[in-house]
Amino acid sequence: MKVRAILRSLLFSYAVTGIFLLLLAFLLFQFDLGEKPVSAGIVAVYILSCLLGGFMAGKIIRKDKYLWGILVGVFYYLLLITVSFAVKGKWDMSLMHAVTTFFMCLGGGALGGMLS
Repeated sequence: MKVRAILRSLLFSYAVTGIFLLLLAFLLFQFDLGEKPVSAGIVAVYILSCLLGGFMAGKIIRKDKYLWGILVGVFYYLLLITVSFAVKGKWDMSLMHAVTTFFMCLGGGALGGMLS
């Protein structure tokens, strides 16, 4: 049951990511946003997606909620890195960016779990 809950939460997180990224793309083309607002939007998408996935995992499992939120954040990050590597065919991220993204996903998932 816990594995299913994590997978459902992760799938939900990626669905939310897709919706938010489509919205961000629309805003980019509609208002001709610069690089900084788009980068900030992408960071917000990662955090919100992990937060909502952690929230969902916490609601489903109902025990040690923040730990399950952290787990959703970790798996979200791993899938994000894997997909990014598969699409680009190479590692295209600095170590500092990778670590920062990891902790954003981890923190978003933990916060979502705690809020559930």
